Amino acid sequence: MKTKILLPTDFSKNAWNAISYATDLFQDKECEFYILNVYTVRGYALENMMVPEPGELEYEREKKKSGEGLEKVLDMLSFRDRNEKHSFYTISQFNSLLAGLKDIVEKKDIDMVIMGTKGSTNAGGVVFGSNAITIMENLRNCPVIAVPEEARFAILKEIVFPTSFKTHFKRRELQYLTDIAKLTKASICIVHVATDDTLSDIQENNKKLLEECFEEVNYTFHTLHGSSPSEAVRYFVESRDSDMIAFINKKHSFFGSLLSRPMVKEIGLYSKVPIMALHDFRN
Repeated sequence: MKTKILLPTDFSKNAWNAISYATDLFQDKECEFYILNVYTVRGYALENMMVPEPGELEYEREKKKSGEGLEKVLDMLSFRDRNEKHSFYTISQFNSLLAGLKDIVEKKDIDMVIMGTKGSTNAGGVVFGSNAITIMENLRNCPVIAVPEEARFAILKEIVFPTSFKTHFKRRELQYLTDIAKLTKASICIVHVATDDTLSDIQENNKKLLEECFEEVNYTFHTLHGSSPSEAVRYFVESRDSDMIAFINKKHSFFGSLLSRPMVKEIGLYSKVPIMALHDFRN
């Protein structure tokens, strides 16, 4: 069965880099890549009742711009990706980004979304733009990988999985992570930032659950001590030159601590490391 990957683009350099990263990451996998561009018309709010109709000048202009941009992306891919295992399809849609992604994920039974961390209009110095954070928090029915502009795919050797061991895991919540680890032969580093020297009974139980979930891949446990989880994870990734960070987004707790606006500026390292958001099926 082919893996279906959705690639949103605003035709920025960052979006193109995410597309390139996706095709390299899945170079050994049969994939259908759906390249989505959503467009709006300036002066109209999608949530309002007043929206432009097909045939109106502004609507047709933006529609044409979207279609031409997608054709250019396909042309670029024809030179870059000659992999017979890969097929590409384009989708142009009048919609907001989140609504458009939700629509296509549902209609096409998408397995994963891979996107850039910031678009053509984001201010410099902001690692994770508002679109990336919105999508990673609110697109709940498939995993999302956010790829920073500086990230390049070479070989995926090590994936860092931060956890407190305070919530239990289900195997299917981690399935996409283990699939990627198998595909790339990457090892998973389970990183616990400790506040106490010992684990509680609940934490010990959840640790054993993780061992069961990761039994088919290479994994190691690491305990860190630091003033904050974000700093500890940042230093760990930096010291080991890790290739990706993955986590289960349980009721936004991860973003609330690690990727909130003030923290983004402190973790500049993440401008080089893709982050994979998996989702808690109990939410």
